[in-house]
Amino acid sequence: MIKHIVFWQLKDEAAGNSREVNKQLVKEKLMTCASIVPGILEFEVGLGGGDLECTYDVVLYSVFADKAALDAYAVHPTHEAIKAFIGEVRSARQCMDYEV
Repeated sequence: MIKHIVFWQLKDEAAGNSREVNKQLVKEKLMTCASIVPGILEFEVGLGGGDLECTYDVVLYSVFADKAALDAYAVHPTHEAIKAFIGEVRSARQCMDYEV
């Protein structure tokens, strides 16, 4: 299994929306990917908030059966379209994949 975790920090304003609106849009768009390819075992999107000093706005926690499933997800047209939107509204991104 491969865990794929991504964090995004969003711009204060982008694509004509506030950070808060874009947080919701990113979550909604990402959730459309939850079952786009076989081998997605877990798929969760969380939104940051609160009083933490260092935090990101959106996190994706996902688990794939194997590298082939992750690779298929990475190039799927639905995912590609969402990546373009996120690229427009994000100011920072962190990602980590690891096998378990």
